[in-house]
Amino acid sequence: MGEVKLLGSWASGYVYRIKWALKLKGVTYEFVEEDLAHKSDLLLQYNPVYKKVPVLVHNGKPISESTVILEYIEETWPQAPLLPKDPYERAVVRFWVNFAEEKSTSIKSFFVSVGEELQKATQEVREVFKILEEAIGDKKYFGGDEIGLLDINLGWIALLFGVGVLEEVVGVEVLVVNDFPRLFTWIQNFREHPAIKAILPSHQEFFAYYKKRREIIVASKTE
Repeated sequence: MGEVKLLGSWASGYVYRIKWALKLKGVTYEFVEEDLAHKSDLLLQYNPVYKKVPVLVHNGKPISESTVILEYIEETWPQAPLLPKDPYERAVVRFWVNFAEEKSTSIKSFFVSVGEELQKATQEVREVFKILEEAIGDKKYFGGDEIGLLDINLGWIALLFGVGVLEEVVGVEVLVVNDFPRLFTWIQNFREHPAIKAILPSHQEFFAYYKKRREIIVASKTE
C-alpha cells in the first residue's frame, strides 16, 4: 500500500470527500491538519500551483484537487469500487460529477450572499436540488445499492445541508423535506453508512466554524 498522507482542513467538504473514499476502501493514512491562514511549507511544496487542500501524498508523490484525487484512489485501490465496470455507465457518472462541480458555485454564492443576491442564490440551489431529486430516483445511493463516486462528490450536500448547518448560518431554509423527499432520503442513507458516519464532524463545531466564516465574509463586503 505504501505511505499515505492527507493534507487537509477539518472543516473542508473537499477534504471529507477524500476521507470518505479512503475509509470506504479501507486505506489507512496519516492526516496532517493545515492552518489555511498560515500555510505550511509542506503544503506549498506539494501544491505550489493552487496552494490548497486536499493534497494526497502517496509514497512521497503528491496529488492535488479532490476530483483528481478521487480518480487516483479509485485506480490505485480497486477494492470497494466507486465506479461501475461498464464504460458507458462510468461516463454517465463522470457527467454528473462534472455537473455537480459546475453547480457548486451556487452553494458558495448562497453561503456568502445577502439581500437580492442571496435570494437569487437560494433559487439557484433549489434548481440544482430539483435536478438531483430526479436523478436519484428511487435508488438508495446515486451509485445504486452502494456508495459510488457521485455520492462522495455530492457529499457536501449531506455534510452542509443534511443537518441544516448552512441554512442555520444563512437563515434561509432550502432543503425542504416535502419538496425534495428523495434527496432527503439519500442524505439520511449517506450519513448513516458506517464509513461515512464514523468521520462526520460535530454539528456544533461545524455550525460555529461556518457562522464565523460567513460573518467575516459579509463584513468585508460592507466595508
